[in-house]
Amino acid sequence: MLAALSATGWSNYSLFLRPDGLLVGYLETEDFAAALAGMAESEVNARWQAEMAPFFEGLDGGAADEAMTPLAEVFHLD
Repeated sequence: MLAALSATGWSNYSLFLRPDGLLVGYLETEDFAAALAGMAESEVNARWQAEMAPFFEGLDGGAADEAMTPLAEVFHLD
């Protein structure tokens, strides 16, 4: 999975889980759409989506990666 993420442009990928089940992911990439498309074509992603599907709610049969929604950055300390 790490090799596939790296090969498709994902870096600094982290997941954060709140006790109530809210899951927030963070990643850095030059092109978010291309990074998602690259992973969608990988076999390792298909396996991960299938194995993790029971842990996600409200996807109406879709894959977890298809429900990813970028958040707007509102502040950056730099």
